[in-house]
Amino acid sequence: MKSAVVVFPASNCDRDAQVALKQMTGKDPHMVWHQDSELPEVDLVVLPGGFSYGDYLRCGAMASQSAVMRAVKAHAEKGGAVLGICNGFQVLTESHLLPGALMRNAGLKFVCRPVALEVDETQSAFTRKYEKGQRVSFPVAHGEGNYFADEETLDRLEGDGRVVFRYAEGDNPNGSSRNIAGILSEKRNVLGLMPHPERTVDPLLGGTDGRTLFESLIETLS
Repeated sequence: MKSAVVVFPASNCDRDAQVALKQMTGKDPHMVWHQDSELPEVDLVVLPGGFSYGDYLRCGAMASQSAVMRAVKAHAEKGGAVLGICNGFQVLTESHLLPGALMRNAGLKFVCRPVALEVDETQSAFTRKYEKGQRVSFPVAHGEGNYFADEETLDRLEGDGRVVFRYAEGDNPNGSSRNIAGILSEKRNVLGLMPHPERTVDPLLGGTDGRTLFESLIETLS
């Protein structure tokens, strides 16, 4: 699987994604600067977490206007896989590649800890090697991860099987609607999620539940 990681100014998780992809695929991903207008020929594009542009002017809004996002949209429209993690999820909603918005956490505090998730949908390139209902643990680290969409949109996401990860009951760290932690695009080739799977691919990091997400992608896209 060939991959690329977009590097925005001030992002601090692009290297985490780079290390995880190298560990999982055996190949270095392309690191693509935000001002680039083209992407290399890759199967997967990752929009990493970590405060692009210092999180000024609504999280992800400035990054969504970067030149490279036109290429990311074109990649997605052709059916290419896109994974947006944390701030990357925010960029995907601001770019209208995913519906809804991420608001301030319900408690108005930055939350940084492992959370329990349940896999709600396995019919996707990102989750096919998980079991439906499987409980996993990924860390979160955000102040604006409260997923919001109108009731019609939420019903459509659930009806179409596009909610792939939910916070386990009682462990919702930000007040997200219907405990939603991650959603798919209509074509199911774009995934945005607030928790960080790239931080759980090595036992040294305290867990390996994120490995299955990357193994699913490798099996599907290689």
